[in-house]
Amino acid sequence: MKFATRTIHAGQPSEPETGALVAPIFQTSTYEQESPGQDKGFSYSRTNNPTRQRLETVLAELEGVPYAAAFASGLAAENAVLQAYLRPGDEVIIPLDVYGGTYRILNKVYQPIGVVTKQIDTGDLKAVEAALSARTRLVWIESPTNPRLLISDIAAISKLAHARKGSQVDGKSSLGDRTLVVVDNTFATPCFQQPFELGADIVVHSVTKYLAGHSDTVQGAALAKEAAVFEPIKFLQNATGAVPSPFDCWLTMRGLKTLELRMQRHEENALAIAKALNGHALVHRVYFPGLASHPGHDIARRQMTGFGGMVSFELDGTLEEVIAFASSRRYFTLAESLGGVKSLLCHPATMTHASIPAEARAELGLSDTLLRLSPGCENAEDLVEDLLAGLAEVASARASRKPVGATAR
Repeated sequence: MKFATRTIHAGQPSEPETGALVAPIFQTSTYEQESPGQDKGFSYSRTNNPTRQRLETVLAELEGVPYAAAFASGLAAENAVLQAYLRPGDEVIIPLDVYGGTYRILNKVYQPIGVVTKQIDTGDLKAVEAALSARTRLVWIESPTNPRLLISDIAAISKLAHARKGSQVDGKSSLGDRTLVVVDNTFATPCFQQPFELGADIVVHSVTKYLAGHSDTVQGAALAKEAAVFEPIKFLQNATGAVPSPFDCWLTMRGLKTLELRMQRHEENALAIAKALNGHALVHRVYFPGLASHPGHDIARRQMTGFGGMVSFELDGTLEEVIAFASSRRYFTLAESLGGVKSLLCHPATMTHASIPAEARAELGLSDTLLRLSPGCENAEDLVEDLLAGLAEVASARASRKPVGATAR
């Protein structure tokens, strides 16, 4: 099946007893057993649930692997991976540009117990190679990154990580010795990027975003192509119990059916916005992998089938101007999260990445004038007009504050 067909047909047959085209929500906590210890495959909904099982089957199909575990949030999925594989003294490599929640959990939860985080430019293969050591347990990749949409070469990094002594994947080394490559595929989605084909060992998602797609549920997922890699994650899903409700799983399956259509529209809108902002007098820099000027454009073309639906840009102005712009848009709602059908706008420094200290943000290149856009499925012309109108308002307000006789910009 092609991708769009899989989103509708993979793991989603009609309900067998009634023929219902859409499977019901199995809203139950427990299940009748035929005799003690003898059930019909389900005993308690923390351990498994028919609705969640269907969702996990679909997610695995879309990423092209056998194993998927759904969680109550993207960070719950991340934590399961980190908890499964990091011990005191272990090292994890992460990008300079990384989701604030990932930064927080590593620095506030895992660093205090002895895990060492190496935050480097994962777009620089020499930097990745230099950072790898005998203690490196995980190489954590976001591509595109959050929020600056930087690109890393997943295939090349996987090759470097797996070449480390003790990290061979040919069966000659134990899993305990291997460096595993984890890819956060939230921004690209399996529609535009297949990390396992590029060498990744684990993929994580904030399902909340594009996969569910309608800003009405919070959910996460972790996937693997090898049973030995997946088993510790699956164990923690049950043992720690951070699982999504059956209704949330049902909502995500409904959203997945239109994933390809939505991603195509998101990308079209993002490209139109990037082109409109690129070169504007009040825009210092635009981040979008689909622009030829983007430093990761060539790699993105090679490892992605689409450039994604996110755009970030730095306003050439003050923080006050950024706040005024962000707070007064007509179609872009000022809110955290992304990937829904309604356009969202975020100021990372005070919202999604506020958990990163200001001095650290400065070192990492996360400007206070950076804005992250998640174009929805509205008409591209409306979205572009809204943003350009906001920039015009900034220019007008700036001009009105100039002293009499000042030269117009």
